[in-house]
Amino acid sequence: MDKEKVSEDDVGIKARSVLWYLTFIGFAMNYMIRININIAIVDMISPEFKSKAVTSSECFSTNITMSKNESLMFDHSARFVSFEKRILDYFGVEYERDGFKWDAKTQAEVLAAFFTLHFATQLPGGILAQKFGTKLIFGFSNFFGCITCMLVPIAAYYSFYALFWLRLVQGFVAGAAWPAMSHLVGRWIPPNERSKFVTAYIGSSIGVSICYPIFGFIIQNSSWENVFHFCGIVGTIWYVLWQYFVYDSPESHPRIHEKEKLYILQSLGSSVVRGEKPKYRTPWKAILTSIPMWMNIVAQWGGVWGLFTLIAQAPTYFRFVHGWGIEMTGVLSGFPHLLRVIFSLIVSTFSDYLLSTNKMSRTNVRKMASFICLILNGFFVIGLAFSGCDVFIAVLLLTISLMLHGSVSSGALASVVDISPNFAGVSLGINSTFSTFSGFISPMIVGYLTSGRQHNVEPWKYVFLICATMQITCGIIYILFSDSTLQPWNKPIEEEQKAENVMEIKTKKLDKNFNEKFNRHDEERLTR
Repeated sequence: MDKEKVSEDDVGIKARSVLWYLTFIGFAMNYMIRININIAIVDMISPEFKSKAVTSSECFSTNITMSKNESLMFDHSARFVSFEKRILDYFGVEYERDGFKWDAKTQAEVLAAFFTLHFATQLPGGILAQKFGTKLIFGFSNFFGCITCMLVPIAAYYSFYALFWLRLVQGFVAGAAWPAMSHLVGRWIPPNERSKFVTAYIGSSIGVSICYPIFGFIIQNSSWENVFHFCGIVGTIWYVLWQYFVYDSPESHPRIHEKEKLYILQSLGSSVVRGEKPKYRTPWKAILTSIPMWMNIVAQWGGVWGLFTLIAQAPTYFRFVHGWGIEMTGVLSGFPHLLRVIFSLIVSTFSDYLLSTNKMSRTNVRKMASFICLILNGFFVIGLAFSGCDVFIAVLLLTISLMLHGSVSSGALASVVDISPNFAGVSLGINSTFSTFSGFISPMIVGYLTSGRQHNVEPWKYVFLICATMQITCGIIYILFSDSTLQPWNKPIEEEQKAENVMEIKTKKLDKNFNEKFNRHDEERLTR
């Protein structure tokens, strides 16, 4: 078995192919949960709290007012009456019928609520997946977020605080999903296929690019409440499929083809501790003092800083500096993410080809992908910083930058599993805890630099230069010091077993000495 390579040519539809699609959709669900309120809030707010102002920048001078379509969105009396409104009307409950009177500060708090404790479950998510399995943790995290979306409308009508706490809990639970998945990758995916499989994580981009226009269509033709109903229904359908088709290991899958199972087990070899729920201690000291582990954290810090800055701030930048309307900024929010997925698939396919043909070492493949994701990406962001009022160049550079970030699936994200398949969930949990903070710090810096000057080119230049500096610096550090080979601390169970064997030998030796002494004592007593 070890000498002869198992072939799976005639397997048909592979279990891990189904796993990829459901994981891809699962990450789309995970992002759908967090972004749905971003577009729904446009229709949730009372018209009087929609700011209309005459603004000017170095690049344009015009009135920022609601377009015809936008104003129609606020005509609540002329459209579909939601289920929640019918219930409240039936029971005679008073509520803000024509939209919520939330000022800019309150709106910001609603949008930020999901991320308030999102970081807190990154590490626990990996630990729980290691103990209870990814099927349970990833599935429950997404399903809980989706099903509770259906409570968002009634919570909003009840009070702002009810909505805030509901979103906070959603973000807290959903945070466990990302690190939980890496544990499953370590147990299912052969080393030379990890780059391509990890592209399933980029399903989050599809969640952004597809859901925005879908949500806009729903709001335009019914009501904002149905955006959250849609999330609940779609999430429930995904969860049923996830429960039926996904299992925590090839050995526990009742419908997997025998050849595929043997191929996976042979490819993984002894790098993964097998068993339904193997019991082993997490080598915390070894993990936290591991240089490869920290290099992955550095790479993710720079990558998340760049991604969050561009995703969150680009629409504001184009709206206020270049005078784009909501329709164009919506297109800008979706199209680059689609390219990011396509580019991720291209890079991952090429990376797996290099690995399977032994044309490049695993460490160098991860460095190559990280060079694209961080350093090359950073140079395009520098170009964006100096694009000035040339909107065509700005859009082109932003699109290329977001596209290049797709190579992260073949870089640090895959390296997390490479260095330790057994503890990939815990490793990504630690990784995500740190990188999530970069997603908090970046908006604070942007807010400080652009406060009162959102319409000026100069502060945005510094926003993008800081972003590029962070990306390039982290990329250089990663390339110089990273290592994606299997780490010694991946097999703590063997060390424990050795310790048990040593203890057993010592015990037997003590027993032997005791028996010899006891027998000598017996012989002396009989002689006397």
